[in-house]
Amino acid sequence: MFIKFLIGFGILIGYFIICASSALLLRHFVEVPKEVFRKTLHLILLGSLPIFVYAFPAWWMSAMANIVFIVLAFPILLFAEKHLACYSELLTERKSGEIKNSLVIVFGMYALIIGICWGWLGEKWLVLACVYAWGFGDAAAALIGKKYGKHCLEGGYIEGCKSVEGTLAMFAVSFLSVIIILLANGKVAWYGYAPIAALTAAVCAAVELYTPNGMDTLTCPIAAAAVILPLVHLWGI
Repeated sequence: MFIKFLIGFGILIGYFIICASSALLLRHFVEVPKEVFRKTLHLILLGSLPIFVYAFPAWWMSAMANIVFIVLAFPILLFAEKHLACYSELLTERKSGEIKNSLVIVFGMYALIIGICWGWLGEKWLVLACVYAWGFGDAAAALIGKKYGKHCLEGGYIEGCKSVEGTLAMFAVSFLSVIIILLANGKVAWYGYAPIAALTAAVCAAVELYTPNGMDTLTCPIAAAAVILPLVHLWGI
């Protein structure tokens, strides 16, 4: 079992080394807009999820790999933050400590969703559905909202100005992400999954809209799980 864990963890580390190095080299030679680079890092994180789901033979190994990764990576990022003058600019941080704090939140969230979907319910593909309902939609919301957002949603509990265009983009991409995963793993026609995907996307878009301080990384996947898991059980997928 320990050897299998090391193999899976080695694949994970290799993935991050290759992807992070490629992204940083690209930014060195090509002028990449900051928001695009931020979402590139975001997509690299999302790309690691299938490794957690399929490179480890047991759910507890996968969850443990997330915790081990935090323990190893956090001190490295902390050291770089304190001793590299270009660190914050290089990683396009909006505020000091953002990257290392996001690391803890993202991989902690992965471990939680893996424990619920794979460990408790025994369906590892549901991990992808719950996380990607947030992940790809959030990236689309940021990119579309920054470039094309003209109609601002503000007031009440909404933090800052979030655009109608960005929120609609999140809904659309979240819907597509969920329905594709359901179609790939389920047993009924697409129209049987459309209500699940639509409701999940709507909830994720609403939760992202009202979640402050960038904590949608945690709140949206949990909200997605709260919608997807009972509906999938009800549908008998």
